[in-house]
Amino acid sequence: MKRDIYQKLLAWKSAKRKPIILRGARQVGKTYILKEFGENEYEALHYFDFESEPELAKFFSGSLKPEEIIRNLSILREQRIEPHQHLIVFDEVQNCPRALTALKYFCDEASEFHIIAAGSLLGIRLGQHASFPVGKVTFFDLYPMTFSEFLKALKKDLLLDYLDKNALEPLPEPFHDELIKLLKEYFFVGGMPEAVRTYLLGKDYGAIRKVQEDINMAYSMDFSKHASPDIAIKLSEVWQSVPRQLARETKKFRYSELKKGARAREYGNVIQWLVDAGLVIKVHNTHTPKLPLSGYCEDAFKLYVLDVGLLGALLKVTAKTILLGDNLYSECNGAFVENFAARELVTHVTDELYYWTSKNTAEVDFLLTLGDKIVPLEVKAGRSKQKKSLRVYQEKYNPELICRSNLLNFKEDSKLRNYPLYGLWCLKKSIHSSH
Repeated sequence: MKRDIYQKLLAWKSAKRKPIILRGARQVGKTYILKEFGENEYEALHYFDFESEPELAKFFSGSLKPEEIIRNLSILREQRIEPHQHLIVFDEVQNCPRALTALKYFCDEASEFHIIAAGSLLGIRLGQHASFPVGKVTFFDLYPMTFSEFLKALKKDLLLDYLDKNALEPLPEPFHDELIKLLKEYFFVGGMPEAVRTYLLGKDYGAIRKVQEDINMAYSMDFSKHASPDIAIKLSEVWQSVPRQLARETKKFRYSELKKGARAREYGNVIQWLVDAGLVIKVHNTHTPKLPLSGYCEDAFKLYVLDVGLLGALLKVTAKTILLGDNLYSECNGAFVENFAARELVTHVTDELYYWTSKNTAEVDFLLTLGDKIVPLEVKAGRSKQKKSLRVYQEKYNPELICRSNLLNFKEDSKLRNYPLYGLWCLKKSIHSSH
C-alpha cells in the first residue's frame, strides 16, 4: 500500500545527514514501509529486530564505536554492511536504549551509513533518557493511513489527482456521492494497515473489527509491559475513558470521569505519555486566538483516539450503524466526525491543534496555525450548514478566512470556505495557494 511518507524517505536518502527515528504507535505500518523502502531503494537491507532477537542488545552493551558495531553486525548476518547503498534498520528499538544512544556516534563519526530506527514510543520517554542522541537524529512520524492513503489503496489515484488539482471547485455530484460512500467505509475500517488490508481482501466487516479489537488489546498489554503497575493502571484508565468522553456532547476531557477525586497532577504525565506514544491526539483549549497559540493555552483540552476505526471498536459501534443511512454522523454526538478531522489535520495540516471557547456561548472545534494566520474550522455532522460559533468568532476577531467541514460539496463564499470531510487534506494547500 502506498504511503505518503515514502517520498520523505526518498528525499532523506538523497540528502542524508542524520539517522532517522521513525516515530509512531504500534501497528501503524513502520516495519512494512521500512522494509519496502530498503528493498526497493538500496542494494541491500540489513534488518535487526530487538524484540524477536533480544540477543542483539549484547552487541551494544560495550563499545558504541560505529566501526565495531558494523563489523559485529556484518559477521552476525554473514554479509558485509556497506555505506551509502545499504540500509540498516533497527526495529523495536525501545528494547535496546543503547542502540538509540549509538545513533549519536553514527551521526558524528560514520554518517556514510544510512540508519533508521523505529519502535513503539510507549517505552521511550524522549528527552528524559540520559543518553538520548539529542540533535543527532531526524524525526519522522508515521500515523495510521489517512483517507487519501485509503483511496490510494483502493486505486482511486485519478480521483485523488483531480481533487488535488481542483480543490475548492465543487465536484461533479457522482464523484461527490462516491467519496461520501467511501468515507463511511473508512469511518468503520479506519487507517490501521492490517484493517485496511483485511478490507481489501473481501470487506469482511467482522474480520476487520476483530483486527481492531486485537490492536486495542495489544495497546492495553503494552501498558503493563512498558510501565510500572501503578502507571499501567492509570494508562489503561485514560485509554478506556477517551472514547466514553468523546461520546458526550461536551468533549472536554474530565479527570473526574477516570475515578472519584482524580486530578491533573496525578494523570498529567500519564496523558502526555499516551500523546508521545501516538495513541491519543491532544487538542488544547484557548480563549485568546493570538500567535503563538501555545502561549495562550488554557488548562482544558480534548483527547481523540489515534484512529477512527479503533474508536469505533472501543465504542462497539456496529458496521450497520456506520454504513447504513446517516446515523453515523449523529452517533455518539459527532465523535467520529471530530476524531476523523483531528487525525486528518494532524497528518496533513499542523501537528498542534487547538480549539476556541468563549465563556459558555460558543465553541469552534479547531484553530489552525497556517503561516502567520489563525484559521478557525468548524466540523459538523451530516450536511449541516450551521455556523453559529464561527459567526461569533468572526464578529469578535474578524479573521481573513473561516472554514467549515461537513458532507456538503466544496464551496467558497466570501470569507467562508466549505470543505467536504473527504477533502480536509486539501485545506492547507488550497489556503496557501490562494494567499
